[in-house]
Amino acid sequence: MTEPNQSANTETISLTEFTEDAYLNYAMYVINDRALPHIGDGLKPVQRRIVYAMSELRLSADAKFMKSARTVGDVIGKYHPHGDSASYEAMVLMAQRFSYRYPLVDGQGNWGSPDDPKSFAAMRYTESRLTKYASVLLEELGQGTVEFVPNFDGTMEEPVLLPARLPNILLNGGSGIAVGMATDIPPHNVNEVVSACIRLLDQPKASVLDLMEHIQGPDFPTNAEIISSAADIRQIYETGRGAVRTRAVYEIEDSDIVITAIPFQVSGTKILEQIAAQMQAKKLPMVVDLRDESDHENPTRIVIVPRSNRIDVEALMAHLFATTDLERTHRINFNMIGLDGRPRVKPLNVLLSEWLTFRTDTVVRRLNYRLEKILARLHILDGLMIAYLNIDEVIRIIRTEDKPRQALIAAYGLSEIQADAILDLRLRQLARLEEVKIQGEQDALSIERRDIEKTLGSTARMKTLVKQELLRDAKEFGDDRQSPIVSRTEALAFNEKDLLSTEPVTIVLSEKGWVRAARGHEIDPQELSYRSGDNFFQAVLGRSNQDVVFLDSTGRAYTLAAHTLPSARGQGEPLSGRTNPPSGAYFTGVITGDQKQQYLLASDAGYGFVASLGDLQSKNKAGKSVISVPASGIVLQPRLVSNLEEDYVAAVSNEGRLLIFPISELPVLAKGKGVKIMNIPKPLLADRLEFMAHLLVLTANDTLVVHSGKRHINLKFADLEHYRGERARRGLKLPRGFQKVDSVALLKTS
Repeated sequence: MTEPNQSANTETISLTEFTEDAYLNYAMYVINDRALPHIGDGLKPVQRRIVYAMSELRLSADAKFMKSARTVGDVIGKYHPHGDSASYEAMVLMAQRFSYRYPLVDGQGNWGSPDDPKSFAAMRYTESRLTKYASVLLEELGQGTVEFVPNFDGTMEEPVLLPARLPNILLNGGSGIAVGMATDIPPHNVNEVVSACIRLLDQPKASVLDLMEHIQGPDFPTNAEIISSAADIRQIYETGRGAVRTRAVYEIEDSDIVITAIPFQVSGTKILEQIAAQMQAKKLPMVVDLRDESDHENPTRIVIVPRSNRIDVEALMAHLFATTDLERTHRINFNMIGLDGRPRVKPLNVLLSEWLTFRTDTVVRRLNYRLEKILARLHILDGLMIAYLNIDEVIRIIRTEDKPRQALIAAYGLSEIQADAILDLRLRQLARLEEVKIQGEQDALSIERRDIEKTLGSTARMKTLVKQELLRDAKEFGDDRQSPIVSRTEALAFNEKDLLSTEPVTIVLSEKGWVRAARGHEIDPQELSYRSGDNFFQAVLGRSNQDVVFLDSTGRAYTLAAHTLPSARGQGEPLSGRTNPPSGAYFTGVITGDQKQQYLLASDAGYGFVASLGDLQSKNKAGKSVISVPASGIVLQPRLVSNLEEDYVAAVSNEGRLLIFPISELPVLAKGKGVKIMNIPKPLLADRLEFMAHLLVLTANDTLVVHSGKRHINLKFADLEHYRGERARRGLKLPRGFQKVDSVALLKTS
């Protein structure tokens, strides 16, 4: 059934089926004919056509340079019907020594710079020719090694592949984005890759680990260091995927930092901009100057001038490595078109084995082609020898016979080719000396034929030939590794505190929970002005680059950076605005210092433990639960512990009882309830009458000062012997008149 206006031979398909087929065809075209390199010659179609077009223009390494526009014109007019700018950019890439490890195009003129690879001049200005390395891809082209197919308009032929004598797929690598897949193959060193190929020829079952004895890793066209671990590089070669990290190289000259090499495909100008931006944002206070001293003799020379020779250069460079392109991660994806014409990600051993198969097949085709030529020439020489041995008769036949060709064939059993060769002889070639030359040529060709036949019939001889050719090319084009592989620690950027000046500050907390920070340690917090109804509660001495930990009555700890606290010129800010404490909670203590410093934490229920400051810190606005307290209890003010082995705990109850014991009897915990410090009767009842009111940490040189109303008493350490006891005891009563303790303090004595 057809529509009235539809022809009977019209095919009807669904839009979905048509779209799927069209997109699949497009995807396969992009994958095979545009974006991915072939394992054989390591080139994409546009690169292959550029190299072939230049060879057809006789632009070898010893030829004169020719305008690039001429080459691009031939490429797009004969082989690659795409835009001239795209073809020229592909040509430029193959000429840039900072982009290609072994360039295929020798350029004259402006071909871009590492800072801006796309700053090359137009094709009408630049000139080009092939490099000597390009001969590795082209020398065997006319020897029957590869198939030729018609070009896009069928007027001429072009090679499907180039007969590469080296695994260019690894040596120069390549990158590209197809449909649904991409490729990122890093460049490698000729000597290392050839050595691995020979190992694989000798041991076809060699593992990736075996091949890594020869191939250390990628070798970029830059002196930047490869800092990926051996395990990471091994994973890349075993899976065909991964990432490799490169890092700039620097040295110290007269206290200045001089960067002499930057990672592959990184712009020095961009690095300068990144460092300058941090300097302007005051994120690099330790750097006072930045200069670019790069020139023709020193392509990369970036000078960083530290503020003084006391600056930690390693820490500064680690920060720059982490925050700028001085360290770069390169994605690796060994995705390529295999010998079966399909894209696939290949591990190193599979990749090299498949390329060696391609190379061996190429050599076989070359030898067979040469053998055919030799046999054809020997056939002609046999006919010529018959002619020279019967020269008089041959001359008679040629002079007298109407059809000398058929007469010669009939008289001597020659083939048509041999008869034609005899008839094409010149008179000067009838000299007797020519017979000697023919005999010599026959002998030489016969020897070459036997040698080729032996090679074609022997796997061992074939492997030896492939090895010799690989070694010959490695000797000619091999060079030292440019990218050293070294082990480096991971680069870490400065955090905000590292960039702050370490000024002394005094943190002041009021009774109502208002906080502020004053510069210096000489300030008297009692003399500061406070809001109406508010008074001084506690002050601690610290530095501007430290964290400050606040504890509330419920046992939660909150952390704020000291440099973010408001100035003491005003009355501060409420802590509840920066934190989120539970309803009804109030702040009972503030501590700061080094994260390893230890503090005694306790609740008025008589339980406590020793904790490090680092264990109390939290980035959460709601804080973290540190010490467990009963429903009706509160957390006491934390006390600094100087020495766990020598310090003592002084616990005072509201009933006037005092207990002294070594602090070493308390555990060191990160959080929890702790153990019993002082025996408090019924500590968990809401209507309890007795609780631990005061807690101090003292040494043998301290004097305990007890205040009761307007009276006070000084108790030296020797006087406190009476109150010494074991942990968890009730303690002994203080002297009459001090049964109600208002406060306790320490008087430091030398």
